[in-house]
Amino acid sequence: MSTSQHDHGRMDPPRVQEVADGAYAYIQPDGTWWINNTGFLVGPEGVVAIDGCATEARTRTFQETIAKHTDAPVRTLINTHHHGDHTNGNYLFETATIVAHEKTRTEILNLGIMEVESIWPGVGWGGVRAVPPFLTFTEGVTVYAGDLRAQVRHFGAAHTSNDSVVWLEEQSVLYTGDLIFNGGTPFLLMGSPAGYLEVLEKVKELGAATLVPGHGEVCGPDQIDYAIGYTEFVLETARKGLEAGLDPLSVARETDLGEYAALSDSERIVGNLHRAYAELGGVERAGAIDIYAALGDMVTFNGGKPLSCYA
Repeated sequence: MSTSQHDHGRMDPPRVQEVADGAYAYIQPDGTWWINNTGFLVGPEGVVAIDGCATEARTRTFQETIAKHTDAPVRTLINTHHHGDHTNGNYLFETATIVAHEKTRTEILNLGIMEVESIWPGVGWGGVRAVPPFLTFTEGVTVYAGDLRAQVRHFGAAHTSNDSVVWLEEQSVLYTGDLIFNGGTPFLLMGSPAGYLEVLEKVKELGAATLVPGHGEVCGPDQIDYAIGYTEFVLETARKGLEAGLDPLSVARETDLGEYAALSDSERIVGNLHRAYAELGGVERAGAIDIYAALGDMVTFNGGKPLSCYA
């Protein structure tokens, strides 16, 4: 029942894609568990980096890549949300002010480096340690890399309680963080399905032509509608499951994913249903639920095998 459809031996190395003059996407194939995208904006006196990576080795490679494009130091590091694939490498950006939503700081301080060996065993994490952002905001903040103006905006709970996007309005480029998984299953276990739908509509209103997703290839705004469709499917599935008196794991086992079956890591349907059940039952958006129990159900759904992770 494993749904992680990728071959580690054939994964391509990370690569850089210039999405506007001085603005870069750093793409890490194949975009599945813990293999995220980052980005960086180059100005004459400093670099704005957008997220780090899950492991020490991957973050150091990202830093080395930035250094190949400019001699300027990384002065600012933006965290799009608190998840470790985007923040475990914070500690390596010693010259940077780390900027994020105020709840990103709270979540990193509360969670630290999550214990995930039983879910994703054997990953070479290196010497990662939890370092929260130093500068926080509630709704947004603007940062600059030379003439590049980047609006960091928070629209509400979605993938997590604390997602932010980085919007280059003049270039029509949007770094979405994990609001978009291009080719991967959206993951809402720590967020809110209802909030995600609202946030995606606000993201659409920005009118970006180019999206740098948190995972997967650079894409266009059509991926926003695809994510909306998936989330509506999850909510409808959850409503039917509740009416039938079934638990999330049982519903997931009986669900035909249809057009969404080809997405990678589709075992996330279990975690998404856990969150949808909680929300439909009155839990506040991104409110506390048993995350590790949901992850355990995802392993059960996966035939009792740990989830695939090639980070």
